[in-house]
Amino acid sequence: MAQPPILSWEGLGLQQGARWLFGGPRPGAGAEPIDLHVMPGDRLALIGRNGAGKTTLLKLIDDQIEADRGTRRVRSNTRIVFLEQDPDFGAFSTLMDFALAGDYAPERYAVDSIAGQLGIDMTTDAASASGGERRRAAIARALAQEPDLLLLDEPTNHLDLSAIDWLEDWLSRYKGAFITISHDRTFLKRLTHATLWLDRGTLRRKEVGFGGYDAWEEAVYAEEARAAEKLDAKLKLEAHWLERGVTARRKRNQGRLEKLYQMRETRAAMISDAGSAKLKLSNDSDFKSKSVIVAEGITKTYDGRAIIKPFTLRIQNGDRIGFVGGNGAGKTTLLKMLTGELEPDSGTITRASTLTGVMIDQQRKLMEPDATVRDILAEGGDWIDVRGARTHVQAYLKDFLFDPKLVDTRVGILSGGERSRLLLAREFARTANLLVLDEPTNDLDLETLDLLQEVIADFDGTVLIVSHDRDFLDKTVTVTLGLDGSGKVDIVAGGYADWEAKRQKPTQGKSRMNAAASKAPPPKSTPKTGKLSYKDRRDYELLPARIEELDTAISKGEAILADPNLFVSDPQRFSTISKGIENARQEKDLAEERWLDLAEQLEG
Repeated sequence: MAQPPILSWEGLGLQQGARWLFGGPRPGAGAEPIDLHVMPGDRLALIGRNGAGKTTLLKLIDDQIEADRGTRRVRSNTRIVFLEQDPDFGAFSTLMDFALAGDYAPERYAVDSIAGQLGIDMTTDAASASGGERRRAAIARALAQEPDLLLLDEPTNHLDLSAIDWLEDWLSRYKGAFITISHDRTFLKRLTHATLWLDRGTLRRKEVGFGGYDAWEEAVYAEEARAAEKLDAKLKLEAHWLERGVTARRKRNQGRLEKLYQMRETRAAMISDAGSAKLKLSNDSDFKSKSVIVAEGITKTYDGRAIIKPFTLRIQNGDRIGFVGGNGAGKTTLLKMLTGELEPDSGTITRASTLTGVMIDQQRKLMEPDATVRDILAEGGDWIDVRGARTHVQAYLKDFLFDPKLVDTRVGILSGGERSRLLLAREFARTANLLVLDEPTNDLDLETLDLLQEVIADFDGTVLIVSHDRDFLDKTVTVTLGLDGSGKVDIVAGGYADWEAKRQKPTQGKSRMNAAASKAPPPKSTPKTGKLSYKDRRDYELLPARIEELDTAISKGEAILADPNLFVSDPQRFSTISKGIENARQEKDLAEERWLDLAEQLEG
């Protein structure tokens, strides 16, 4: 028998200032009121632009704020826990004090167990704890409360890769429901099975995980454009449509990624055996003339611990270098040595005399809250120099997805994501040939991440990126420097997924076929067969087609489940299709891992 929702909001409306964020009290006063139903076991991605009201919606679900209209219903004994993006630690002496102060008073042993798995010392002073330590403590508190519905606001912010892997594993086994806001596409794709899209005050739901969101979004906007033309009201959507540019942007992204793959192939030819942490120093004079940073045999040690063991690297103009590894592995140390902020203990670093850099760090230290957007970008004027070209400040704002009318808005009332986007706009205007990005994706919405990827691709210079955002690295970098904390630095042509495939055994189940496609032999070609049996060769050749069949089956099943009346009218069919989709996903995962195993055998 079908189970009822564990939480419902019907006719939800909320006013902010003079406008209705969700649903006005009468037609024409605002967007339509929101209806939301959360079912047992739901795994929901909550998507929307910065300022759309995503965090506000989670607070309404958690009953932290009061709506102006609508009815909230919660199933009896349902425990709702909210993992906030920036919880307040000010009233607590230690991280453990904070963790034991949750609404449902978790047991200390439960907090200790989760904290131990996350590698966090809960006796750490709360005031001096780092962002990563605070985030782990907040996760320990939330999970130890044993929620029935877990609300996650940017849960991967400040987490290193090992902690993200642990959280993904925990959530994959979690029996309750969750709703998550996240800019981490890989996290969303791996965990979510349905999507809530908050757009211009309207909440849409589709029974597809985040992997199907882009196609859904494009279809919705395309239908809106067709409807606007039929009603001769195209101008009503023009500003939004031009700002979004969904179809055009997707075509540009395809071209950008193709160019990235070509750059990776070129770089792969220069890299020695995997794991040697060394680039072949070409004798080609043209190659040498394009070098902007050359490190030879550099090392760094702190308190007797080798942070960077002897390491050699030649960075060319136009390279996009990604730094990955756990917190404390040495990413920032290596970055600072390459850029000249820190000297190595031994070895040499040579930098091109013409190198001029711009550093965008994760602290966002730049802007005074009382300054206006115009002050930040144009020193109070109407014009800004964008890499030597004079541009009107309002036109430049549109390039970074801002409403030009915000030009005289105070920085203090912008959202965290909008402040981050404003920082990017200012720094990208500077004339430079080296761009250094330290955790640039924090607080950015998915559309701004798309924009940032485009700007990096168009940047005429060298880019160094420290990030834990796996999808972002996969779509931007040509070479990945992987640090495991031992002092060794692995150099891999490609992004995060290429580094992960190199370092992990296939049986660990974390690699994916598509992530390795850019470096493995193409599935349709005839592989070198000296290392594979006949059965292995057959599997290698046939698995891509089977994976495509499973993808199609999953998409068809999700399309059927998108009918909002199916669950009520035919719960047995709903259950059967849901189980079929889950079985197809599991078979697809196994097929991808098998294919990747064979691809690595061919490659190795």
